[in-house]
Amino acid sequence: MADRLTLLERGGGVAVLTLNRPEKRNALSRALRAELVERLEDLEKDEMVRVVVLTGAPPAFCAGFDRKEFSGEGGMNEVFADATEYHRRVYTFVKPLIAAVNGPALGGGCDLAAMCDFRLASRSAVFGQPQVHFGAPAAYDLMRSVIGTGAAREICLSGRRVEVPEALTIGLVNRVFEPEKLMDNARTIAGEIAALPKGMVETAKRSFLVQQPRLFES
Repeated sequence: MADRLTLLERGGGVAVLTLNRPEKRNALSRALRAELVERLEDLEKDEMVRVVVLTGAPPAFCAGFDRKEFSGEGGMNEVFADATEYHRRVYTFVKPLIAAVNGPALGGGCDLAAMCDFRLASRSAVFGQPQVHFGAPAAYDLMRSVIGTGAAREICLSGRRVEVPEALTIGLVNRVFEPEKLMDNARTIAGEIAALPKGMVETAKRSFLVQQPRLFES
């Protein structure tokens, strides 16, 4: 059996889902996107899991879409069109989804973190929409929903990198931890949410989904 592109741990009402292409800085190939959707669908059905933490195998959270796939037939446009369902499934995941950003989260990796309910970050994390430098569109509507119009426009037009102090200031990141403490804190925070009265967390997430912008609809 081929190695899985994601790793999954469960315990105490919390699942930790790890992107597992460290040699590619967890770039989002079609296969990885498909497996991530499959994992999330399984976790939605698992009544023992109430909260999911999403992270990347070191040294990166996610470097974005796998640019090698842009050179195939159909090119960049086909890759992004093919990703619509992946974006929709992550964005509308019915349980709390926490990003534990342990390193660079760039392009599609920044989008993946932004699609989560909130973001915990290592001091080594960095964010941005650098894909604009090679002609791929930035996720402006998504970024605007998290950090507001002014910051989103500037970041999406410039493609510049956003370090953790600025990310915290503009609301892209909720809390920051030392690298070696990120996952322990992420598990603790997720566990605290999972321990809330049954039904409360699920009701809250449903209300988030009703109120959030209608993005990634086909």
